[in-house]
Amino acid sequence: MSGPSTSDRMRRLEANGIISRFTVDLDLEALGFPLQAIVRIKPRPGNLHVVDDMIMNEPRFIDCDKVTGEDCFVVRLALRSISELDPLLGPFHDRAETNTSIIKSSPLRARVPV
Repeated sequence: MSGPSTSDRMRRLEANGIISRFTVDLDLEALGFPLQAIVRIKPRPGNLHVVDDMIMNEPRFIDCDKVTGEDCFVVRLALRSISELDPLLGPFHDRAETNTSIIKSSPLRARVPV
């Protein structure tokens, strides 16, 4: 396809809401974050909004999903080392229960369903 044709198609996909954003896939390990963790967070009664703000204000949380079920949040945390877990999650423990799993690998990420 020609450049103008490709640009026109991309504009139409954006206008129709099929493409919502363009992004870059960063290599977190190359940026000094060789470890990632999945943290399930269940706020204590009356602390939902406080915990939500705590997540949004901590830049090491790189993904956050609000979910149904026992937990309210499932977040992904970027780490330089395992020793960072306690200082990062410690402030949450007065306001929420956490359950943490270290990610060993991610064989499937951001697949587009067909």
